[in-house]
Amino acid sequence: MQKPLRVAISNDYEVVVRGLAAMLEPFAERVSVVELDSRMPVLSDVDVVLYDSFSQPQGDRMELSRLTRGGAAVVVYSWNAQPELVQDALRRGAQGYLTKSLPADVVVEALERVARGEVVTETGVEADPAPREHEWPGREAGLTERESEIVTLLAQGLSNQEIADKAFLSINSVKTYIRTAYKKMGVVRRSQAVRWAIAHGFLPDHLRILGPGDDERSA
Repeated sequence: MQKPLRVAISNDYEVVVRGLAAMLEPFAERVSVVELDSRMPVLSDVDVVLYDSFSQPQGDRMELSRLTRGGAAVVVYSWNAQPELVQDALRRGAQGYLTKSLPADVVVEALERVARGEVVTETGVEADPAPREHEWPGREAGLTERESEIVTLLAQGLSNQEIADKAFLSINSVKTYIRTAYKKMGVVRRSQAVRWAIAHGFLPDHLRILGPGDDERSA
């Protein structure tokens, strides 16, 4: 019987990596999530690192080399499907680029293909754009993942233009997301939004969790 693919999940937010691990859990016979990392490089020997781009740099600010050691392949998992971002990620060493609109079984199949040495890009819209398995800060308050991402960047002190540049959105789109997020958060000013975000877990985490097969511990 073929052993499951060994996967590490990387993002700056614990709720995000745990949510992605939960999405993959029904496929445990094919994919074994052996490490979850927030703001830390991958420690375990894995086949694939799945890099969730929530609030993370993309384009020329993406540093994939910091994620892993050895020969593990890196797959970017993102809402951004712009062809230039996909190609830039591949030029920087990613061996896969998947959009979050894909169903979980397609994600698993893509990870397996990458582990076999293929370069895989799957950017089609094939499913509910917010699968219930996904998690993100503020979801319980009704924020969409995009709204949440904007609020996390706002809470880190970025200006609207800096948020637009990092999230690859227009400035008008950023302003729209901020307005709709404010209504759901029950705030009217930026300072209130920052305080709300800090109180609701929007600041980056610093965490490493290893699975049972890797002497489970956190750091």
